[in-house]
Amino acid sequence: MVHTEENKLAVALIQADIEIGSPETNKARLEVLMEKAMQGNPKPDLLVLPEMWNTGYALEQIQDIADPEGEDAREWLSSFAQKHQVMIVGGSVAVKKGNQIFNTMYAFDRNGRQVGEYSKLHLFRLMDEEKHLTAGDELVKLDLEGLKAGASICYDIRFPELSRSLALDGAKMLIVPAEWPHPRLHHWRTLLMARAIENQMYVVACNRVGSSRGTDFFGHSLIIDPWGEIIAEGSEAEEIVTGLILPELVDEVRGRIPVFADRRPELYNNK
Repeated sequence: MVHTEENKLAVALIQADIEIGSPETNKARLEVLMEKAMQGNPKPDLLVLPEMWNTGYALEQIQDIADPEGEDAREWLSSFAQKHQVMIVGGSVAVKKGNQIFNTMYAFDRNGRQVGEYSKLHLFRLMDEEKHLTAGDELVKLDLEGLKAGASICYDIRFPELSRSLALDGAKMLIVPAEWPHPRLHHWRTLLMARAIENQMYVVACNRVGSSRGTDFFGHSLIIDPWGEIIAEGSEAEEIVTGLILPELVDEVRGRIPVFADRRPELYNNK
């Protein structure tokens, strides 16, 4: 198959440091990096941010600093998307709804219109998420100009049922904002490549860098193709990680190795 430049989607991952408990500082830092990303050649079609970029894991004060209904984050992301005519998957933010706090992703089209919302399904006990946050209860696909992308946040990638369910429902890409720390770099890379290979889909994963209260975050944001090959990988420093995606490659790969046609769900569903 001939792949043309016109069919490619340029993606930029904003691999940023996050200052715990400082939403305005973090928003300002991200905006500088996002503006820089928009100067790239090619200009990005899609920006992806890291997990919990507004507050970091300031869970003991999260009730006071979470974004009520996500209004501040949504207004800012929508405005940036419209200004630069770029799609944005806004990582995730701590969002307050009533007395509950959710770890929520918002996505926007080039006109600044919100096209998706997803709250993290699996809460990470090693960082006490379940003590402070409420888990989401809905699988979500984002429509990125016709490309269906499954939503997943950090710990979610340890649950292959989630990405498989999204793939079976038409997702051709999995987007994963994260705050994934040392010493589990091997798990991060291996799980993301596995999700790409087993579902024959792109995986776009944006991890944070820096340190927070004794925990070091290693970056290594990744763009992985449906063969499981790494298109781009970040370092452990703050940077913009870029790559090109060819949506039709998903169908090509799925046609060569018919994993979905060869499934036997009657033997292993509902286990």
